[in-house]
Amino acid sequence: MENQTNDNENLDFQNRIPLEDLKNSVSQLKAQLSQVIVGQETFVELLIAGLLSNGHVLIEGVPGVAKTVTAKLFARCLQTDFSRIQFTPDLMPSDVLGTSVFNAKSAEFEFKAGPIFSNIILIDEINRAPAKTQAALFEVMEERQVTIDGKRYEMKPPFMVLATQNPIEQEGTYALPEAQLDRFIFKIEVPYPALEDEIRILQSHHERKGRLPESEIEAVLSPAKLEELRIQIHEIVIEEKLLSYIAEIVHKTRNHPHLYLGASPRASIAVMRASKAFAAIDGRDFVKPEDIQKALVPVMGHRLIISPDREMEGMTSASVIEMIRQSVEIPR
Repeated sequence: MENQTNDNENLDFQNRIPLEDLKNSVSQLKAQLSQVIVGQETFVELLIAGLLSNGHVLIEGVPGVAKTVTAKLFARCLQTDFSRIQFTPDLMPSDVLGTSVFNAKSAEFEFKAGPIFSNIILIDEINRAPAKTQAALFEVMEERQVTIDGKRYEMKPPFMVLATQNPIEQEGTYALPEAQLDRFIFKIEVPYPALEDEIRILQSHHERKGRLPESEIEAVLSPAKLEELRIQIHEIVIEEKLLSYIAEIVHKTRNHPHLYLGASPRASIAVMRASKAFAAIDGRDFVKPEDIQKALVPVMGHRLIISPDREMEGMTSASVIEMIRQSVEIPR
């Protein structure tokens, strides 16, 4: 009987997903960013979870809270190509995707790739560009490909879009349509730093003696290693009752009296992917209800539309999500 028990324990141990490399990689990413970024632990963890989940991230915050800097430094931690696109009202889709240019020598049109052809793409102030330029991102964000002049061009993995926007200044901006928002796995709202963190920011800036933040960061994760970690994320165990838990929460957003628009099945999948990433980051090869709850607001907050009368009362999507979460029994 004792031998049989030991065999079962060994079998269970062999079946567990080895997450040591993933934990080490996450620790290295956090350590690199913490050299410059102060007091934004949630922001950094969501960026890492989005990367592991193979998703895109929308970053919202007032000017000066290090949205762009954090995104740039995050990309620098990866051994990949990086491209930054500043969205402006006069930006055209061809300025992002590329265009066909006539070559007089060969008497043929040649495709000149735009800045979207990279690995990590930082789109600064995404809501500054008009709808036709925003729409140019639909295909590439969802299908990792671009179709121009009837020809398909695929993106080389990894491919991740980090987009920033300012929630305060609305003049001269174009609100992202729901179809665009739905393509971001997370919307991260970056708050002002706490007083203690702001003091540490000043100290860090003083100690750098004018050196650029990029000089403090080293690349710690290769594309091949990232692909291995993403495969491990897919293997994280999630029980049937937890899948039902996700589905019930998302379903309740579609007929909630305070919501004009609920979450789509894409949101359900995003919650599942994010909860797996959170579990792996925490060193577990299985999802807990707490992982799902942690993913709800970042995943669904930007996908829901509050009914006009409730919005006038100051209700937010986060408060509605919390109401729904409390109304659904937690599986144990």
